[in-house]
Amino acid sequence: MQTHSIRFRLTLWYAVVLTAGLALFSSLLWIALRHQLLADLDEDLQGRASRLESFFRSETAKDLAVPDELEEFCQALPPTSYVTLRGNRGFDFQYPKVVPVEAASLRMFRREFSLNDQGYYLEVGASTAEIQHVLQVLAFLLLTLIPVVIAIAAFGGAWLSGRALKPVQDVTAAALMISIENLSGRLPVPETRDELARLTEVLNSMLSRLEAAVKTLSQFAADASHELRTPLAVIRTTAELALRRGRSADSYRDSLQDVLSETERMTHLVEDLLALARTDAAITQMPRSPIDVRDILGDVFAEMSSLAEARRVDIELALGNEPAIISANRPALHRLFVVLLDNALKYSPAGGSVAVKLDRDDSTIAVTVQDSGAGISETDLPHIFERFYRADKARSGPGHGLGLALADNIARAHAAHIEVRSIEGSGSAFRVSFARREAPSERSVAATTSAALVR
Repeated sequence: MQTHSIRFRLTLWYAVVLTAGLALFSSLLWIALRHQLLADLDEDLQGRASRLESFFRSETAKDLAVPDELEEFCQALPPTSYVTLRGNRGFDFQYPKVVPVEAASLRMFRREFSLNDQGYYLEVGASTAEIQHVLQVLAFLLLTLIPVVIAIAAFGGAWLSGRALKPVQDVTAAALMISIENLSGRLPVPETRDELARLTEVLNSMLSRLEAAVKTLSQFAADASHELRTPLAVIRTTAELALRRGRSADSYRDSLQDVLSETERMTHLVEDLLALARTDAAITQMPRSPIDVRDILGDVFAEMSSLAEARRVDIELALGNEPAIISANRPALHRLFVVLLDNALKYSPAGGSVAVKLDRDDSTIAVTVQDSGAGISETDLPHIFERFYRADKARSGPGHGLGLALADNIARAHAAHIEVRSIEGSGSAFRVSFARREAPSERSVAATTSAALVR
């Protein structure tokens, strides 16, 4: 199927609409002029009939030669006039005596009146030849000039549409130059400040976001490769050294232990990467239901208590007695709090403490996880939610820098917001704020411990 350009279609539609408009205007103009000319002629004929009747009455009263007087009176009428006057007692007058050839196009006005107990029938007519001539000239002019006007208008419409679509062509040419290798290019914004300019600005904004996303993806792939390369190198080196010469069973066991340790590290990394990929791909598909945040925090506390005990860190819970209902995905929310609590335990020194506090107001439920670690520097604070980012002093520690990025993804999927307050040497506080949801009326509120201290 053949397609045509917007310019061609605009010009075609403009010509069609203009043709229809001019045709309608011309038809109405011709009909209106014909109606007005005939109405004027009818009015003139009515006036002639009235004057002739008055003349006939006056001449009859004078008892003169009425036919001769009527003949003289009719000679003063326009040359194309036609008059017939007949009486019921034999009076018969006609002017002219011989009806001209164009009498077939006569416009007639008829009137009856009585005089001296005698009835008369008066008929006055005039030729419509001049009117027809005027209408024919008008029709000729319209049929001749309208195609010329349409042709000129179509040419002008094509020129104007070309001028109007010139910015579109410029944007198209610029867009063809932008590729995955050249996402920094931008589309030229027309100075017209119209819808096209607005569209171009939106496209440039989209390109900026796309460029940032591609850079993030490239950095993510590079960081993932870097993180995987180290354990793979350790596994390969350990295996090569173990195979280079015969060793004792204990030596092989140590080598296998190193391989197992690095394999576990790679497994954790891959699981975190898969979790991030799932949250990126399924943010809008994450099923949610009303959940009491206290239940989730209780489960996380039970899960992390052994780790806290092993690290000799106290966990203090302050959850309150009132329900804290939000709309959330239970597994995702569980993982969010596991990440925050694990991060707090990881960076809290032995003998330190971690406080988990639940706050409520009319519209918000907030969970704060505060540790007693070394804190986060002002330089690192803006980047802690970036994937694979870790502060330099923590590079040698456990983890891959994906936990907080995953927590931020889950929070955004729940329309929640994570705030961080940290002072070097005084620990850090992560606060997650959720929109509150009313608790179901049939829900029984179980009493929970407002504060628990676990060593």
